[in-house]
Amino acid sequence: MLTEIDVAIIGAGVIGLATAHEIAQGKKQVFVFEKNRTFGLETSSRNSEVIHAGIYYPRDSLKARLCVEGKTLLYDLCDRHDIRYKKCGKLIVAADENEIRWLEELHEQGTKNGVDDLVLLSRTEAKKLEPRIEARAGLLSPSSGILDSHGLLSFLHSQAREKGVQFVFGTEVIGIERAGAKYKVHIRDRDGVSAFVAHIVVNCAGLNSDRIAQLAGIDITESSYELHYCKGEYFSLDSKYRNLMARLIYPTPEQAGHGIHWRQALDGRVLLGPSAYYVETVDYSVDETHKEYFHSSAKRFLPFVELEDLAPESAGIRPKLQGPDDGFRDFVITDEERVGLPGLINLIGIESPGLTAALAIARFVGRMTS
Repeated sequence: MLTEIDVAIIGAGVIGLATAHEIAQGKKQVFVFEKNRTFGLETSSRNSEVIHAGIYYPRDSLKARLCVEGKTLLYDLCDRHDIRYKKCGKLIVAADENEIRWLEELHEQGTKNGVDDLVLLSRTEAKKLEPRIEARAGLLSPSSGILDSHGLLSFLHSQAREKGVQFVFGTEVIGIERAGAKYKVHIRDRDGVSAFVAHIVVNCAGLNSDRIAQLAGIDITESSYELHYCKGEYFSLDSKYRNLMARLIYPTPEQAGHGIHWRQALDGRVLLGPSAYYVETVDYSVDETHKEYFHSSAKRFLPFVELEDLAPESAGIRPKLQGPDDGFRDFVITDEERVGLPGLINLIGIESPGLTAALAIARFVGRMTS
């Protein structure tokens, strides 16, 4: 007789952890299966740690709605449980007239999304806020910030365990098949291959979420679920630039990302990144030959920074539904009832603003499982 559980969550990144915590509050028996040795080792711990306001995404998209809701939930959680963060604000800067028009469009879009504290700034006003930044104009987002993502991950993991969630690390899902009204899930760990039965399967597998959907029998090409890996690298500035700015400094957005931005980490170090370029495989090394590109990006608004001031820091991979030549793609968060797989909930393409939106995404999925 196979072991039977209520809910199987695949993936223990920030989305899987938050979802496990949320669903377990409904007294369901929840197991989380993670192929790595512990939680949060991939996208969730290799990002900018930025709390976004919700201005970059089209009105009524899941990215916009869940980012705005998630931001409020995240700040509240951090306050209640002493998770480190800093609501430092974000200044998006423009270098020319075309980019000023971008700022105006972002202001309009953000306001439509419910972000009601945005302020367009002149050159003088931007300079007053950030004296060392050279820009023609700016858009201030006071509710943006940074947080300790590792602290958040650890908190969600410990809280989920307190709620009775069982974590199974070092275990890869290798098959999912419909078994009546339930799912038979095949797994592989160091002891071999086994299986169990789950009433609900929630796919929070991040970089592998399209593969998990495919294992369940979904045609990921027909469903437009195929992921594109987008790599982002980070460089750090020399320690003499500690506490260089008070806020996050962002350029106007690029197609694949928000552009190389400057952020002051909670420890005062200044980091540049991420870049954004598509890759075929997961590789977390930083290509030092990209230093000149980062330097030229920095000098647009920080003309005093020298090439030798930059050092490679880290890299991450974003699971994007949007390919190199594609337009906007929203999160996929759906129960696959439409293809005859009720109770299989896929979360695919959960890239930025996934960290900000994590708690709101968890609530969204929680309602689907209640």
